[in-house]
Amino acid sequence: MQLAAHPHQPDYSPRQNDVLDSALRLLVDGGEKALTTASVARAANCSKESLYKWFGDRDGLLSAMIGFQASKVRTFEDDAETLTAATLREHLVLFARDLLEVLSGDVSLALNRLAIGQASRDGSKLGSMLQERGRRQIGKRAGVLLEAGRDAGLLAFEDRDDAYDTLYGLIVSDLHLRMLLGEDSGRMVKDFGRRAERAVSAFLRLYGSGKSSA
Repeated sequence: MQLAAHPHQPDYSPRQNDVLDSALRLLVDGGEKALTTASVARAANCSKESLYKWFGDRDGLLSAMIGFQASKVRTFEDDAETLTAATLREHLVLFARDLLEVLSGDVSLALNRLAIGQASRDGSKLGSMLQERGRRQIGKRAGVLLEAGRDAGLLAFEDRDDAYDTLYGLIVSDLHLRMLLGEDSGRMVKDFGRRAERAVSAFLRLYGSGKSSA
């Protein structure tokens, strides 16, 4: 079993990934009003026709941006390697650190603040996009690791989604909310390594088998 090397969105070419990077930077630097088809095309040095071909309308572009951002959390791929207690913990800690780093980044904070600002608007889709293309996609991929741990006799749980929700809560706690509210993240970022280790230790105490603590 191994973690995917820092993946970019597999459905897109390197050129399309560059466009998504440009679009995310526009959002961070200029907010929602800066995110127009014309401005993205100009920043990414591509045509508006290419944008429509690759991503469809503005909602399609936002959905791709969210999926691209979520793909920066390294997850788990199944191969012939045997999962051990040590490698399970290693994968969980690396996942936790990636998750914290992505959630605390200016891109994710900008996307979430934009979704909060649009929450009361009729027809706004950004909040549901963040759930479906962001957290749920990360959860589905992380679930592969949890199930591999269970198959190896290292984890014990009945419902994978419940186990993942517990893991997510232990990792993130109220940190994301505090950052969204503007709390200085400097000290929190420095503590990400220890926070990830503590969260994984707590998770393994709840769901680990005897083999996982051997």
